Amino acid sequence: MKKSLVFLFLVASLIANANVRMPLLFTDGMVFQRNKPISIWGWADANEKIEVRFNKQVKTIVANKDGKWILNLDAENAGGPFELTIIGKNKIVIKDVLVGEVWICSGQSNMEFTVKQAKDFEIEKKDANYPQIRQFLVEKDMSSTPKEDFKSAKWSSSNEQTVGDFTAAGFYFARKIYKELNIPIGLLHTSWGGTCVETWTSKEALENSSEFKEMIAQVPSVNMDEVLENYRKSALGNIKKIQGFDVSLDNESQFKDPEFQDANWPEIKVPSLWENQQIGNIDGIVWMRKTIVLTAEQAKKEAVLYLAKVDDEDLTYVNGVQVGTNNLWDKLRVYKIPSGVLKEGTNVIAVRITDYSGGGGIYGDPSDLKIDFKDSNLPLDGLWKFNVVKVRIEISPNSYPSLLYNAMVNPLVPYAIQGVLWYQGEANVSRAAQYKKAFPLLIQDWRIKFKQGDFPFYFVQLSTFNEFNGNSNSGSKWAELREAQSETLKLPNTGMVVTTDIGNAKDIHPTNKQDVGLRLAAIALNNDYGKKQVCSGPMYKSQEIKENQIILTFTNIGSGLSRPNNSELKGFEIAGADKIFHFAKAHIQGNQIIVSSDKVQNPLAVRYGWADDDTEINLFNKEKFPASPFRTDNWELITASEKYKINP
Repeated sequence: MKKSLVFLFLVASLIANANVRMPLLFTDGMVFQRNKPISIWGWADANEKIEVRFNKQVKTIVANKDGKWILNLDAENAGGPFELTIIGKNKIVIKDVLVGEVWICSGQSNMEFTVKQAKDFEIEKKDANYPQIRQFLVEKDMSSTPKEDFKSAKWSSSNEQTVGDFTAAGFYFARKIYKELNIPIGLLHTSWGGTCVETWTSKEALENSSEFKEMIAQVPSVNMDEVLENYRKSALGNIKKIQGFDVSLDNESQFKDPEFQDANWPEIKVPSLWENQQIGNIDGIVWMRKTIVLTAEQAKKEAVLYLAKVDDEDLTYVNGVQVGTNNLWDKLRVYKIPSGVLKEGTNVIAVRITDYSGGGGIYGDPSDLKIDFKDSNLPLDGLWKFNVVKVRIEISPNSYPSLLYNAMVNPLVPYAIQGVLWYQGEANVSRAAQYKKAFPLLIQDWRIKFKQGDFPFYFVQLSTFNEFNGNSNSGSKWAELREAQSETLKLPNTGMVVTTDIGNAKDIHPTNKQDVGLRLAAIALNNDYGKKQVCSGPMYKSQEIKENQIILTFTNIGSGLSRPNNSELKGFEIAGADKIFHFAKAHIQGNQIIVSSDKVQNPLAVRYGWADDDTEINLFNKEKFPASPFRTDNWELITASEKYKINP
């Protein structure tokens, strides 16, 4: 009997080892890039013969001694659906395969931002039934070494039920391209909110960079389990030091009750993400409590609680009664308080916040944090009590370089693509000057890895966000990051979408992703698809100083410079040798702009939109593409000395 069991086990093992395996990228519903050789790869037994059939093609390859194999099919025209068949000692049939245009969509949260989070979702999903627009969604993952396959990923076709989970910027790009070309579109969506550019860059690229090679040489071989344990000890120790007691879920059921005594809890400013305050960069569960005092008249009125936004999920109680919950981190919380819940005197608002990744806490506009009594309101911004009861023990993808490249990009190589759509930079604003080297390095790195030449790489310039209240005279990290993005256009076959007119100074995640996608599509249609059109706004070219005026010249003016409704040009500043900038008068003269100020008689430099919050700037071309912010000086940046460091 034992011999029979051993024999059966050996047979089962041989069968299991014999199976040809394919990466998750190669599954039903996939999209191949047209007009390029199509790379197919997988795993099998050592020296096993593999046959691949697709459309009318049949090709064979022999796996190497490690069982790996790769072959290239000839380029195909757009079309489908087809079947892809892989035959070794077993047979795999991948169905519903299309050939069209494939674009990688990558970056941080503004690329991760989904259609259901963007504006007008209920309207937009009615125009989402495009079975030939497909997304390959990569699950978040990190690795200290390059991985051959994804942790999890899947292909989905766009329809009313699925489109909500598509990248919004990517989908609106794809829908426009599809309507223009009427061919399949595949989006390889690999993004992670709050991540810096260095984690998306390969170790080899960093080692070969004069800017980063010294840093990368000091990075140890990372044992992720060991790093995780060290992080656990550090995170729990830091929180204990901050709040004076251990992280614990004990007694948390009492925290919603108004009678609970929270005198020993520390305080935190609200609204503001806790990453910017003493709690720091943690994910987990935090209770926040606010005690308020109401008059008898207020307690009797109908009341609505406005809780601004909560990243990610909240359970909100008033005097122990749950009044609302939401798990959409970018949505305003507006909860009606049931009659009889409020009382004269002391009342307690308690919020159980669960943060899964990225930023955490109550954030947004202070005016959105209040109790509204119809004819009056009670502001709730200020100091709240807090208690961290659980810390998710996970290291940040920003802790070490290359973690996301290894896990979320390397498994795509060498899949044939048309190009990359990129929306990232928010996590690099504190090192904006270094981004001038880091971002081009990533682009060149990916082009080397995919071995498809200088494929198109189109990116979104950061829009307005008043994170630090920066400006020309105090310095603006956001303006410096935008400049770094503009300078990246020096690389061949790159394009940049300017979003100064569609941002939100109070929200790092503006919801208008439709225009982002359409502007990305305009660049691709012009550059790659033969649909010639103006596809970007004015870019600063040069200045000429004439007495007390500076004359500015631009490229990409389209059919001419313009301003909405012939309004006054805003956002221009001018400075002399003292380097102090003053708001300036500016007017269009032909294809140039004349800038001056009574306060600067001997001007040297002009800046435009040089602020974290550049909402008011209003220079466009007549095709309604906004001008990119710029400066004409080369004076030192406030981020000049900031460098990337590992943060275990």
